[in-house]
Amino acid sequence: MEDCQSKISMQLFLHISLLPALVIVGVLSFLQRRAQKLAIDHKLPFLDGRFGIVVPLDTIGSFSNRWSYGFAFGAVSSSVLLLFSEQYIPFTVPNWARALVYLIGALEVGLAYFPFFACLSTTFRPVGAALGILYSLCWIIVTVWDTFTCPNGKILGKYQKLIIQWPCILSLIFLLGRFVYILVKAIRIHLQLEQQDPEELMHFHQMQHVKRLLRKPPVESEPLSWFQRKIYEWDPHFKFPNRLIGTAIISLIGLYTVITSHSAGLQPLSLQVSIQWPTPAMYLYVTGGEMYNLIEIKTLYMNTYSDLIFFLYRKQMKRLWKGQKNFLPEKLHNPSSAASVASIARYSGWQIAFTLWGYLIVHFVHFLFALTLVYVFVLPIQHGQILAMLRSIGIILLTIGLVVFLVILQVLLVQIFFLQDKMSPADKQKPIALNNRLAFHCFNYFFFFYNVVMGVSNCIIRLLSSVVVGTWLVSRIDRTIMQRGYEHMDPGYATWVGMIIADHYHTNPVMVCFCQLLISNLVERQGLSAYSTFNHSMNRNRRRWALYCTLLRNPHLIMRRKHNLSTASSSSSRPCILLCKVCRNSYLPIIFT
Repeated sequence: MEDCQSKISMQLFLHISLLPALVIVGVLSFLQRRAQKLAIDHKLPFLDGRFGIVVPLDTIGSFSNRWSYGFAFGAVSSSVLLLFSEQYIPFTVPNWARALVYLIGALEVGLAYFPFFACLSTTFRPVGAALGILYSLCWIIVTVWDTFTCPNGKILGKYQKLIIQWPCILSLIFLLGRFVYILVKAIRIHLQLEQQDPEELMHFHQMQHVKRLLRKPPVESEPLSWFQRKIYEWDPHFKFPNRLIGTAIISLIGLYTVITSHSAGLQPLSLQVSIQWPTPAMYLYVTGGEMYNLIEIKTLYMNTYSDLIFFLYRKQMKRLWKGQKNFLPEKLHNPSSAASVASIARYSGWQIAFTLWGYLIVHFVHFLFALTLVYVFVLPIQHGQILAMLRSIGIILLTIGLVVFLVILQVLLVQIFFLQDKMSPADKQKPIALNNRLAFHCFNYFFFFYNVVMGVSNCIIRLLSSVVVGTWLVSRIDRTIMQRGYEHMDPGYATWVGMIIADHYHTNPVMVCFCQLLISNLVERQGLSAYSTFNHSMNRNRRRWALYCTLLRNPHLIMRRKHNLSTASSSSSRPCILLCKVCRNSYLPIIFT
């Protein structure tokens, strides 16, 4: 089936959308005031610090609007996947200039979708919501019109665009609803029907995490359910950053698009019948059929991998919060500050590329293994060559069985004859202390020659195991495929480590709590916030600690305190006693109630 000619080209609309995107960014930049005035403000005083930097999203310390940003990334997914295709460059360019063209294309896509993120993150909520509604409506109308007026395609047939574009359309509709909600809430706040949420450095879940650390652990904790013990234990005091959520959404949508197109393209190959063996047509038939059957397995694996990223991120972040770095390679314990911050910028793009390309690589390598099994087992059985197949398999299994048996035999002989008895009946195993040393030397000598021969087969097994494990982990940026000591040569894993270390320094709840305490007296708060009780209790402890330091450095001031003047001459040792009393009263642990 041929592609129909749509009256609206999405690529042309992407180019045209740059103009309204620049207008929206200009309006938001005009409203945004700069923290520091520049020389141009003195020459043009009417600017009054306007035309500040418009931030699309905070990828480090922000935990608000996470799913809104995630669906904004979902709306970007179709154009991000377009960057991987050759169709993005409609004209011929030299090979050396292709990288520059892709860079310009990436900047164009980023600018076209910039208003979605900027309207979500701007502090001018009514203006941002109104502009976001208009911009979202334009994208929804054009995308839906292009999808339903020209739905067919060569690969998926009649409803190709609908099958591929529905995640993008759903994301755009969600963004439209989110902008409407923001606009309604801003109007209610303006009419004083609702209070504006206070902007705090410390988020509520971080405060709850610190409170949990400072509470005395219960004597008897509630038993965990089977789901919590075996699969996933929910932590309400931990939130994933919007960067991770957006990356996962684009990766899943990209996988959905690639897998759908791939499986549909292989269906005709699996429908062939009446093919003679072993003709080239039979190879094509087996190839198409096996690749089609393997798609379901790898789809489940890639979806599971997307979930494992979140589990592993939370686990490693909690270990870093505890000061544990032993799970990281020694050469990556202290990456440079620039490398760690740059890893935050690289992670999302690299994770998406690793996921998509990793799927294709895993699919190809595992297809080769599956094809080998088909030609070794399936085709000989179908064509009456069972005896020859069993004879070959029997020889291979016998050889492998002998190798495994002799490996186990060596361990058993050492366990029985060449190790001393247990020092205590409660010991689980014997000590590493030799017994019958002369016999062990003879045993070691004669098995030396056999182990040389056996080492050849084990070398092949080691290589095959490395290929299998490395193939499965090629898309996992959170795991290294290099050997121990060479982890720093894996750029993907180095990016992961740099990212979690940067996140640790910027989002550690204890560090954020400390910074919140430092600025609590400098920021004027209007009304009660979620941290008013927290700040009130800390102010008293801070004053007592300042009093303790002052009296410790100036002990002669102890007797000058108002309630101590009447008893100043009672004893010469009274200042020391009073100082101890002050120290005891001032050393109050920070208890959150």
